[in-house]
Amino acid sequence: MAQKGAPKRGYESISWVWFDIDDTIVDFTSNSRQAMDIVYGMTPLLKGLFSSAEAWIETYERHNRQLWARFNNGEIDSSYLRVQRFIGPLTEAGCPTEIAHENAAPLDAQYLDILAAQPGMIDGSADLIEGLHKLGLKIGVLSNGFSGIQEKKLVTAGVAGLIDCVVLSDQIDINKPDRRIFEYAMRKTAESNPESHLMIGDNPVTDIAGAINAGWRAIHFDSGFNGMEIAEGGAVRVGSLRLILPLFMPKMPGER
Repeated sequence: MAQKGAPKRGYESISWVWFDIDDTIVDFTSNSRQAMDIVYGMTPLLKGLFSSAEAWIETYERHNRQLWARFNNGEIDSSYLRVQRFIGPLTEAGCPTEIAHENAAPLDAQYLDILAAQPGMIDGSADLIEGLHKLGLKIGVLSNGFSGIQEKKLVTAGVAGLIDCVVLSDQIDINKPDRRIFEYAMRKTAESNPESHLMIGDNPVTDIAGAINAGWRAIHFDSGFNGMEIAEGGAVRVGSLRLILPLFMPKMPGER
């Protein structure tokens, strides 16, 4: 059960702050829909199968969510996800299976290239990363996203130069929330003390539960929440990234 309030300080032991990318640093939801709208406008096959860009996006997102749930559970690999999330919507709309298979990989490549160039950011993310960097903290990225694309997103977001370490699941074939990806991140930074690491992410399972299970501290960014509280498991839950930086500020004289 959540507790009222949240600590005003308490992160003195943290030396590494890790971020999820999608819907924590970059506004993945808006960026993805914008990219999908562009793909629809460029692709006669999609216009022939779906009555509107909105119908295409709704169908794609439904299949994509289901596949990502399976991917995060380790049931499927990224190669299967990346083509099946297009094959599924196409065949559902009546596209012959052979044509769907022929077009899935090109559509995936086109979509990801456009997606990486979309500039939408989560409010306060760039300021938070810059502020933590100025405090002398190391900044890491820990994502279940695809290598190559995730790095491009960080460049588009303008924060790539502030990132000290990037760990992506498809580089090691281990997905969050598996404890091993957090342990791998610690080995990569040569900081073996779990209490020196903190994860900031939007997913309560892959980001938050995964981090806590690995012995890390965690901050759950929940855009549908208003305020700040200590959530179940000891993570801090915030409705705005702008509430986080003060938690890392040195205590003032006389402050408890």
